Amino acid sequence: LCAENSLIGLRLARQMPQVGDDTQTCAQAGREWAVRLSVRPTPNPNFVRVQAQVADGDKPLLALSTVMGRY
Repeated sequence: LCAENSLIGLRLARQMPQVGDDTQTCAQAGREWAVRLSVRPTPNPNFVRVQAQVADGDKPLLALSTVMGRY
């Protein structure tokens, strides 16, 4: 849920996210999870690749990726 919510939040912002990395925290199931968002360029400048990776400390648990375009 944390990874999905992070990607949905970017879509709801209705802006192309800036290329780079960002780490957020997410409270879910009574725990705090680290969510790292990585935004990378694609060969087409109208799109970026976004990955949301959830980790428990230094241990990665799940990664979801999507492609986002300009609005």
